[in-house]
Amino acid sequence: MRYFIVYYFQKANGKLDENATIAKQVKTRDIQSAAVILDFKECKVVKASLRDTVVPRDFQHIARFYHKHYPHIIESLFRENGYEVTVEKPKSPDPS
Repeated sequence: MRYFIVYYFQKANGKLDENATIAKQVKTRDIQSAAVILDFKECKVVKASLRDTVVPRDFQHIARFYHKHYPHIIESLFRENGYEVTVEKPKSPDPS
């Protein structure tokens, strides 16, 4: 798989629901309705917006954000596209 695609849907109660999927190719409907599309082969942002707000197109920043929520999927996409995955462990607070 090459692409990580995220859709946001507004529920009747006003809250947003998120749906993430992976795909070999991007379809026209993905370009039209997805909020985020990341290309893991070229490490680039195809689309990044939330409603009418355009998000900065920083691939590493967006990939890190979604890695917190979908670590296995993001790591798998990197590996499948020929990248080595190294995950930094959070630093412990200094006891002094």
